[in-house]
Amino acid sequence: MRKELFRRLRAAFDRLLLADNAYAFLFKPDDSGEVVSLDCETSGFNILADDVVSIAAIKIRGKRILTSECYRALVRPGAAMDVSAIKVHQLREKDVAQGRTISEVLPELLHFIGSRPLVGYWISFDVRMLNKYLYSLLNIHLPNRQIDVSELYYERKYGNAPPGTAINLSYAAILADLKLPLLPQHDAFNDALSAAQMYLVLQDMQQRGARIPRPPRGEEPASERFMTTG
Repeated sequence: MRKELFRRLRAAFDRLLLADNAYAFLFKPDDSGEVVSLDCETSGFNILADDVVSIAAIKIRGKRILTSECYRALVRPGAAMDVSAIKVHQLREKDVAQGRTISEVLPELLHFIGSRPLVGYWISFDVRMLNKYLYSLLNIHLPNRQIDVSELYYERKYGNAPPGTAINLSYAAILADLKLPLLPQHDAFNDALSAAQMYLVLQDMQQRGARIPRPPRGEEPASERFMTTG
């Protein structure tokens, strides 16, 4: 609730600071009934120093993932590619050299997503990466509501967990629990598609009041014991 209030207050403030009124549509109420699954791959993991190198966005309408209505772009970064990031997404310097600049890509992306809510796995990272460009271009932040599938998953599996319960919010754990296929990861389109699938399954579970079963306490794999409820 506090996060949503902050988003609305910042959106109202940003609307006053908008540098180009041609983008006022970003602040209009969304009446499409759609959400957009979004993923960005980056040149590294430092939001301030690194750049976006690829973007994918897929519309979701009702219970349908509209892969035929998607946006994909390869972006030529200004920052050098970090070796650790290359190992993750397999995009090399010569690959991204073929991309367009973010100043060319961002207006297209904004028109594609409009004011629709954004879905993703740890979506805040993707939005923060885009915000640094958006602030330079339009003097604003993305005002769209953000829906993090890891939070939806937490609520369905751990929302009623007793204190001390081991929590695993990893990408692989969510896919396994929701019985979804593991697509080749760290490809922007595949990650956006997987997040869209997670969203629809979790939304359906929420509507039905279904919960994800937890293993008896003490039987979780040791590798999953990295977070506990307070």
